[in-house]
Amino acid sequence: MNILFLTLSKMENLNKRGIYTDLVRELANKGHQVYVVSPRERRMNLPTELYEEGNIHSLRVKILNITKCNFIEKGISTLLIEWQYLWAAKKYFKNIEFDLVTYSTPPITFEKVVKYFKERQNSLTYLILKDIFPQNAVDIGIMDKNSLLHKYFRHKEKKLYKISDYIGCMSEANKNFILEHNSFINKNKVEIFPNAIEPIEKLNKEEISKDILKRYNIPTDKTIFLYGGNLGKPQGIDFLLEVAENFNKIENAHLLIIGSGTEFKKIENFLDEKNLDGVSLFSYLPKEEYDKIVEAADVGLIFLDKRFTIPNFPSRLTAYMEYSLPILAATDSNTDIGDVIEDSNSGYWLESGDLETFITKANILSTKKNLRLQMGVNARNFLEENYDIRDTVEILTKHLG
Repeated sequence: MNILFLTLSKMENLNKRGIYTDLVRELANKGHQVYVVSPRERRMNLPTELYEEGNIHSLRVKILNITKCNFIEKGISTLLIEWQYLWAAKKYFKNIEFDLVTYSTPPITFEKVVKYFKERQNSLTYLILKDIFPQNAVDIGIMDKNSLLHKYFRHKEKKLYKISDYIGCMSEANKNFILEHNSFINKNKVEIFPNAIEPIEKLNKEEISKDILKRYNIPTDKTIFLYGGNLGKPQGIDFLLEVAENFNKIENAHLLIIGSGTEFKKIENFLDEKNLDGVSLFSYLPKEEYDKIVEAADVGLIFLDKRFTIPNFPSRLTAYMEYSLPILAATDSNTDIGDVIEDSNSGYWLESGDLETFITKANILSTKKNLRLQMGVNARNFLEENYDIRDTVEILTKHLG
């Protein structure tokens, strides 16, 4: 089959591990011809180019900056991207008939590209829903629900749902939210398509080298609590800062924050001002170095703003599970990520803002090594049973007949 995949995720290196690169490679491994359209932001200073390797045809389209930029540029880029993708796909894939067009949110503005192929080629259309916008922007105060901008994006969101033959949601709570707030959607076309990866070989945590920690002046004799990922408004950074300021209340523990985003400078300034012991911050590490640090870490942290009404489900969960890390998650009460963590006995959940519970749970994980290791094993087992892309890709391809 010929499959067109539209994504906002950077796909410069298709051998790099991640939920979308793993999906593309697995589809190609199953014999499908996969045509990927992904962005090249203006800051990269690179042209639109097509790369081909085996069954994968990767079209990298030059666009404006859409990440790590101001709200105005992000908004303009979001509005333009569907026209830029459509132009590029028509030019470079003009002789290809697509059996399936699949696309991930964000953004919600792929509707014109999807519609073009659906109407002209009768392509099956599949939305991989990773982001519920614009409601998420309303939740954390970035957008006014009564604004013209919200009305515009809500209109685009509805059109995308309507044109999609199937909608794959990350979790049960995601699925229920979409159906509850969009009564026009036929419930039979909504299903669970979880965040999934191709897991690395299983690790024995007790045999992992700690040398990588020494290289970055991170203590090797303490329990390492790692937060790795985006550092933006959705993560509820104020609570992360509160945790950092009180991390000395957690016995024999060290907080390691690695990531980038709009709130990085705020975190950096806070840590400089407070001069906190037991907290390290890095903006960027090479992928191989970062992976070694995840291997050597002891607990994976997840943070989300407590104001969210939409049930986010961070892909960070699978990254920690892959490395057999127990998870400590502080999120809003609407996501069901806490249910997954606690039902699988792979860590603890609390509502963001509950510092007392965070400290209590962190102390348990820091001081009870055997429990921590067992929760890590449970996390890895749950990943293999539920979030292995080699299995979950069948959810997508079964619709091709």
